[in-house]
Amino acid sequence: MMAKFVPYLPKEHIERDAAALLAEYEQRRGVAIQPPIPIDDIVEKHLKLRIEFDDIHRRYDVPRGPEGDADILGAMFFDEGKIVIDESLDPEESPSKEGRYRFTLAHEGGGHWRLHRHLFAKNPAQATLFGGPAAPSVVCRSSQVKEPVEWQADFYASCLLMPRKQVLAVWAEMFPDRKPRVLQSYSPIDHPFVEVPRGGQQTGDVDNAESDENALDRVARPLAGRFLVSAIAMRIRLETLGLLLRDVPQQRILTSGV
Repeated sequence: MMAKFVPYLPKEHIERDAAALLAEYEQRRGVAIQPPIPIDDIVEKHLKLRIEFDDIHRRYDVPRGPEGDADILGAMFFDEGKIVIDESLDPEESPSKEGRYRFTLAHEGGGHWRLHRHLFAKNPAQATLFGGPAAPSVVCRSSQVKEPVEWQADFYASCLLMPRKQVLAVWAEMFPDRKPRVLQSYSPIDHPFVEVPRGGQQTGDVDNAESDENALDRVARPLAGRFLVSAIAMRIRLETLGLLLRDVPQQRILTSGV
């Protein structure tokens, strides 16, 4: 299916709308949201969207991945106000995929519904299938160019499930020094951050060192548990917020006195 053209939206615009949606929900329900974000309630009771599970690949004759993994995670039907989630993500049947289910629901019911619904208003007869991320790893592969319509929905989902203020609050709770964490440098340098040690080691010609992603995921995992998202999704959000760094910014490298 051809990708839908969408206008450029700054990150700030997307994050503001996600925050506005949470504020609308809080006001309507008379509650103060605490993590994890009640995404099912927001989608079903506030946005009035129906959620269904189905074998989307069989339904649309799209093959699954080589190991049977879902390639399409969700489908949005604007004219029917309905979201169909691939049955492989049903949290009742597969509790380990709850984080991916929640992200897909926020991607469809938050991102696409809030950002893109108006783009389809002129032709509601054409129900449009939006392919969700094949797996959280697709979200974090910087080398893979994503269609703007999907990137926008992904970013919206991250802002909705991991609101800036709440992530900062939980970070301060877990790390009272409130300092960003940076991957341990291979060459010692002075900087104001706290280093994340790299696991593993190099033995002879064999490099058993932990990957950058795995090292940062170790820091993100406790927060991911609080927000009921995957470690990968939380790691990407923390990187976006400047709380997790792969390298020390050049301007923050400290030099000893002149």
